[in-house]
Amino acid sequence: MRHLEVDPRLVGMLAALAVIWVGFDVLSGGAFLTPRNLWNLSVQTASIGIMACGMVLVIVTRNIDLSVGAILGFVGMVVGVVQARLLPELLGLEHPATAFIAVAVGIGLGGLIGLLQGGLIAYLGIPSFIVTLGGLLVWRGGAWWVTQGQTVAPMDGRFRMLGGGIDGAIGATASWVLAALACTAIILGMVMLRRRRLAFGFPVRAAWAEGTLMGLFCLAVIGAVAVANAYPIPVGVARRMAEAQGIPWPEGGLFIPHGLALPVIVALAVGIAMTVLATRTRFGRYVFAIGGNPEAAELSGVNTKRTLAMVFGLMGALAGLSACIATARLNAATNAAGTLDELYVIAAAVIGGTSLAGGLGSIAGAMLGALVMQSLQSGMVLLGVDTPLQNIVVGLVLVFAVWLDGAWRRRLK
Repeated sequence: MRHLEVDPRLVGMLAALAVIWVGFDVLSGGAFLTPRNLWNLSVQTASIGIMACGMVLVIVTRNIDLSVGAILGFVGMVVGVVQARLLPELLGLEHPATAFIAVAVGIGLGGLIGLLQGGLIAYLGIPSFIVTLGGLLVWRGGAWWVTQGQTVAPMDGRFRMLGGGIDGAIGATASWVLAALACTAIILGMVMLRRRRLAFGFPVRAAWAEGTLMGLFCLAVIGAVAVANAYPIPVGVARRMAEAQGIPWPEGGLFIPHGLALPVIVALAVGIAMTVLATRTRFGRYVFAIGGNPEAAELSGVNTKRTLAMVFGLMGALAGLSACIATARLNAATNAAGTLDELYVIAAAVIGGTSLAGGLGSIAGAMLGALVMQSLQSGMVLLGVDTPLQNIVVGLVLVFAVWLDGAWRRRLK
């Protein structure tokens, strides 16, 4: 482990995830570790994982955002009204531009809400806890006022693809092509990074350690795609698809894999983009500098107020994107969407290694934390655990994660 230079907490999370998966699989009689359940689990994790990426930067700056779930609900209702009531009158039903306009409205509205809250925090000096707690109440109420509590459905056909399902899966061939591209990018990226470090005289991992990491990353990609391709489209749907295309139905039926789900691909793309933003850009360095020592960052010339407002704006935009995914997955916009999502998002970031003391966080860890949280919820639902008990378990996990973070920081000191 020392030669691989892997974060021990990341390894600990992977071990905890393995224990959770195996435990639920045993308790459910083998129903948890099936391609169908794992595929659905990945789709369910997408919206939480996307918001967790933004929450990492918020917490790194020593702040908190309690309003992300309410923003998701409010933006989801607005997006639902835009594409189900406004755009059909202007463009007609199932217009090709409807889905793109709806997603742009969701991301833009979420970003504006985030900038508004970030401006109050950065320029007026109001604590983020108070601003976002107020935002939780305001936007949750706003979601009800948009349609007076009425559910808006159905969604545009192209927009529904963003939520996964049969129409939102890319199929086996495209999934394997994407896996090949991902593995190529992993290998080339690690090789180029190694050469750059050597060129500047920085220490590098041993060649065997570098090769081991490449192999593990590529194996994880291939394994994920193999699981996605092992989940077939239901027989009835496959038969209708075959009849529509004039394909004769064989005696044994047709095995048509789902492949990777579109929301999962979007979440992974957001995770990669946020990792680059946090670790390879000036903005990312400013964010971590503010979290490490706000006074020193400001004295060094960093515009801390603008950076903080942009962090909350980015958090809002990601909540808007998650609202689009959640609305598309439900094929309906409801004012209750996103309830308690702020708990899962904060827990995912903290479990993923983001310190509430600021200055320390990992995008990859947050996404893995989101998978851990969603695995707990999915497993409890599979076992028939009541919702109140599910909330108790999630709350205990969050408290344990905060205690673990404090213990880790004390150990480092």
